[in-house]
Amino acid sequence: MWTLSGFSDEIDDDFATQCEVVTGLGLKYIELRSAWGTNVLDLDDDQLASVQRILDEHGLQVSSIGSPIGKIKITDDFGPHLDRMRHAAEVAQRLKAPYLRLFSFFIPEGEDPDVHRDEVITRMRAIADVAEQAGVIAVHENEKEIFGDIPRRCLDIVTTVDSPNLKLAWDPANYVQCGVKPFTEGYADLRPHTVYIQVKDALLTDSSVVLAGAGDGEVPETIRALREDGFDGFFSLEPHLGTQNALGGFSGADLWIQAHTAFTGILRSEGIAYA
Repeated sequence: MWTLSGFSDEIDDDFATQCEVVTGLGLKYIELRSAWGTNVLDLDDDQLASVQRILDEHGLQVSSIGSPIGKIKITDDFGPHLDRMRHAAEVAQRLKAPYLRLFSFFIPEGEDPDVHRDEVITRMRAIADVAEQAGVIAVHENEKEIFGDIPRRCLDIVTTVDSPNLKLAWDPANYVQCGVKPFTEGYADLRPHTVYIQVKDALLTDSSVVLAGAGDGEVPETIRALREDGFDGFFSLEPHLGTQNALGGFSGADLWIQAHTAFTGILRSEGIAYA
């Protein structure tokens, strides 16, 4: 049984509205990135209490904290950011989220990412230490303009750090936007380390984000392989069908529902059960 989740903040800024829409679609989980227009790591205690109350009212749980950890420049001071990672882990514990999504630092424009490898690995090791202490699984999401943008560097991160609490999230659209055919060029190497799937697709021609299955993200091929491999985890809808920027995206309720319909349509056509 595969479990659907999603970045509900792409539906609406209001957290209760987010929850109403996803429960109307039958989801039991969300990936929490922001509420009331505020990033999850910047919510105060009262807001976090309200989040928990609204989740409980709708019978929802949190699959992952969609944090911005690692979305600073590799040349920025890391000390305060590591403190923010500690806070992110505390939020994950408070909301009983088993996963915490993060990144591997923006590389200065025009520079070779591999020049910064050692510093990236040092920082990711420190982040993994925090995750280990908190008992949460940190999942690195491939993202354009960061070190871990292509399969080779994602594999380097996770195998070099070699922590049971640092794994990979799979975002096919982000790979496409880096000129990569995800399944063809990355699946075999990355599958042993991949525990969380982001549902997003894109076109190689212009990097535009499209409905799952309508782009070059090789979504159906990946779905079939995951089924054959016995994958049993979360698929998190991250449509990005409206606007997008370095810290996230927005779709609105109608496009979010379309994204859900497109992905569940693929699952049904493949005879895959989901909840």
